This record gives sequence, C-alpha cells and structure tokens, in this order.
Amino acid sequence: MLRYVMPMVIGLVYVGLNSVVPEPHRRRLNALVVTGAGAAYLSGGGFGLWELAFCALLVAVGYAGLTSYTFIGVGWLLHTVWDVLHHRRGTPIIPSLHDSSFGCALCDPVIALWCFAGGPSVTEVYHRLTRRAPDAGRPVTAGS
Repeated sequence: MLRYVMPMVIGLVYVGLNSVVPEPHRRRLNALVVTGAGAAYLSGGGFGLWELAFCALLVAVGYAGLTSYTFIGVGWLLHTVWDVLHHRRGTPIIPSLHDSSFGCALCDPVIALWCFAGGPSVTEVYHRLTRRAPDAGRPVTAGS
C-alpha cells in the first residue's frame, strides 16, 4: 500500500513546500525543476541517445513554462511517461531502488494536476475550497 501512497504524499509535500515561494518566482522555479527532471535519467542511459532528445524536449517545455503553468504540467506528464518506460525497461531513476521510477510515475501527475490548477499556494487552495458561492445560502424559488 505504501508503494502507491507515499509517492503521492511526496507530490503533495512538494506542492506544500512550493507554497512558501511567492509568485512569480514559484512558477519560474517549477519551470527550472521540470527542466532538470528531463536530465534525471541521463547517467543511466537506458534509452541511449533518446535520453538526450528527451532532455532537450523538457528544456523547450520548461522554457515555455517560465510564463505558463500549463507547460510545466505538460512537462510533468511527459516525465511520467518517461518514468513508466524506464520502469518497464528495468532502468530505474535510482539504480539501487528498483521501484523508484514507478514511484516517480505516481508522484509526477500529482504535481502536474497542481500546475494545471495554476500552481496555487496551499492557502489559496484552502480559500477556494472554503469560500461560499454568493447565492449558496439562498433557497431556490420558482421564478428566480
């Protein structure tokens, strides 16, 4: 069970830690992090020169992410695919931890979803969830 839950918890911790970084620095930092994630498998060489091509792809996506959380989210989803391919091939992100790419493939979509939501801080999410709609307390009547 922890094999599935802990990677998602790590993704949530990543999101929480990002909350202390103010905008626009938060978006820029995440663009850099997703770009660096593209190089995570370079030393393992599981896919040969394709590792370099993937790294170059995430550099382009990360550059676009400097101004768009959507591109950062796309980058994390691309990295998820790369994680799955590496897990299936048996070339994990951390060679001594067989399931590390599997865990990364569960963590990355959590971060991607947060990016697709605009990279809000934890307090912004709290306020969005607890804010009542303007007409939430008014009963619905005929003709209104």
